[in-house]
Amino acid sequence: MRVLIVPDSFKGSLSATAVAEAIRSGWQRVRPQDEIKLIPIADGGEGTVEALLTAVGGEKVDCVVRGPLDRPVQAFYGLLNEGRTAVIEMAAASGLHLVPVAERNPLLTTTSGTGQLIKAALDRGCRRLIIGIGGSATNDGGTGMATALGARFLDQEGRELPPGGGALVNLWQVDLSGLDPRIKEVEILVACDVTNPLIGPQGASRIYGPQKGATAEQVEILEAGLTRLAKVVEGELGVAIADLPGAGAAGGLGGGLVAFLGARLQPGFPLIARQCRLQEWIDWAELVITGEGQLDGQSVYGKVPVGVAAMAKGKPVIVLAGSIGPGAEKTLTAGITAYFSIVSGPMALAEAMERGRELLVETAEQVARILTIKKAGNG
Repeated sequence: MRVLIVPDSFKGSLSATAVAEAIRSGWQRVRPQDEIKLIPIADGGEGTVEALLTAVGGEKVDCVVRGPLDRPVQAFYGLLNEGRTAVIEMAAASGLHLVPVAERNPLLTTTSGTGQLIKAALDRGCRRLIIGIGGSATNDGGTGMATALGARFLDQEGRELPPGGGALVNLWQVDLSGLDPRIKEVEILVACDVTNPLIGPQGASRIYGPQKGATAEQVEILEAGLTRLAKVVEGELGVAIADLPGAGAAGGLGGGLVAFLGARLQPGFPLIARQCRLQEWIDWAELVITGEGQLDGQSVYGKVPVGVAAMAKGKPVIVLAGSIGPGAEKTLTAGITAYFSIVSGPMALAEAMERGRELLVETAEQVARILTIKKAGNG
């Protein structure tokens, strides 16, 4: 049997590559004769660079940039297509995991490091940028990113605003005259796995601000800041981002990339899947195994397992998940054949995450054993 293993990462536990390798290990205990292809995948969040480098080959480039709190952090990006394409994860430079819980404050955090990653890719001569924008610690509308590339954001007195989403309430002018001119020469695609607008009840601040440490009062300041940003951007640049689907991703970085760099927002999973030539491998496979940390009712909205199932077009698709949440049954009407939790009994989340590989191996083995059942009467 030809088996394609194409999982997302189990965030906080295992990378997509590690998940795929664990599933293969368990599967081969029972069915060593099967042909197996691994394609770790992502939807634009953490693991995007690794997934693409694993699938199509390329080079990982390490570099030091300014983190969300304006302190140096070790980050990276990927080079594909003989260096013509760069793959950037904003989380590598501006991710929530880089900020200690006690210091999380999106009034202050900045996307500056993401802008530095973009500049590093330009310095390498890249002509195409793929930017994944999941997992952010920020709510600055991408102003930090643009500032690192030469843009200026000024108050009514002509002074540059300090970093962070809290300062945007005083925004008066956007000056792109000093923006790196190479931006106009590159294609920028943004892998975005949410459709939230920039502002409003479903916008960046109100939906995601609390996850990044914002209090109720701070959420309103952030909302006012992004509202001001949208007004100034539309008035001065002629770009309407307030209600743009996906503009609210990564604390408004989605909108900032569109407004300041002319980027195009695209659903994350299909964009990454195209780069990995995933459809070709699905067509090759007889069985597809995918997975993610939690399968639930939200998984039907652009998450990896359902995206894989849609591409499989009726082929059997099995999901191995860290946990099965409310509404997971909706995925069965979206192309998933069956799903299994890898958690074998009552255990704390910390234990399940620590034992992630072991549990995946065991579950994959048991699923493989189902295929060894002979029909009654066949001896």
